[in-house]
Amino acid sequence: MAVAAPIGHHRSFLCAPQPGRLVRKIGNSMRHNVVTIDFSELQNEAVNFSEELEAGFGAQGLGIIAVSNVPGFTEMRSNLLNLAQSLSSLPENVLKELEDPASRFSFGWSHGKEFLESGQPDELKASFYANPIVDRPTDDPALIERYPSYCRANLWPGKELPDLESSFKKLGSLIVKVGLQLAAHCDKHVSRKGGDARLTDMLKNSLCHKGRLLHYYPSKCSGTKSSSWCGWHVDHGSLTGLTCAMYTREGREIDCPDSEAGLYVRTRSGAIVKATFGKDDIAYQVGEATELMSNGAFHATPHCVRTAQDDPLVERNTFAVFMQPHWDEELVSRDRKTVSFGDFSESLLSTYYGTASSSRVTL
Repeated sequence: MAVAAPIGHHRSFLCAPQPGRLVRKIGNSMRHNVVTIDFSELQNEAVNFSEELEAGFGAQGLGIIAVSNVPGFTEMRSNLLNLAQSLSSLPENVLKELEDPASRFSFGWSHGKEFLESGQPDELKASFYANPIVDRPTDDPALIERYPSYCRANLWPGKELPDLESSFKKLGSLIVKVGLQLAAHCDKHVSRKGGDARLTDMLKNSLCHKGRLLHYYPSKCSGTKSSSWCGWHVDHGSLTGLTCAMYTREGREIDCPDSEAGLYVRTRSGAIVKATFGKDDIAYQVGEATELMSNGAFHATPHCVRTAQDDPLVERNTFAVFMQPHWDEELVSRDRKTVSFGDFSESLLSTYYGTASSSRVTL
């Protein structure tokens, strides 16, 4: 697993211009290569999506499924991603007040705090983290000390950017709600395959969901390095809900200026594929926790983000919601050991922020 970003707190993505909405028919070619399910069909519990789930999350898939035509999503996405640009422009002293070192910068503002594989701090992206469902998951001091990345309270720039809290929570809650409906269909498919079909209940009862609003600063690098905005990694949670990125130049929204920029996935065959989905779609990626619970029916895929080349003024904003098990949810690792999601996650985050010990927990 790469040390490029705090897995379970990160994701970045590409969208291509939409030629018109369409639901992917398995085997047909299309401009967006991510399997897509229409929201109106997703709501129908009687529909069997085994073919789509196998194509998107199965062994030969990209590990991603998109949901289209979600009411209210387009406006919510635009509102929040524009606020990401505004947030990154706040005075340094204001951003400093929004930092939470005790949570390993997993709440509030974080810029230059994560370490890349090279050992250098990651200066190209900044993040704002918050739980979109609940502001304070617990008041238990012991839990706050043990699981600071999940149990500490949200921080909001109430005076400087008053709209951020409501916009963040509205979009984050919507992504979780749609994700739970997708999880219900996942459970039916996993049950047919003999896996542990409790994804929906596990996520519904969790207080560990984490939203990450990302701002990518202009990249000064050039050439063909494929992971220059975000290095290769695999999400460790259950499902990651993603928005399509918004690109800006000098504060104004633009189309992505580089057709090669965006999200790349490494398939199980070793192929590297650019993953594209619609601007108005919510994409969901599989994490390691779901791969383990599904008994191999679903597969989490390594992915990275490539910068827009040859344009030193292009910035990027996007939003991800990491739908994750509760901190005390027990998972069975590949070597058949039982570990709580909280202990596993805190161990990983220690690695990304340079405080790892020799007792790192793995799945």
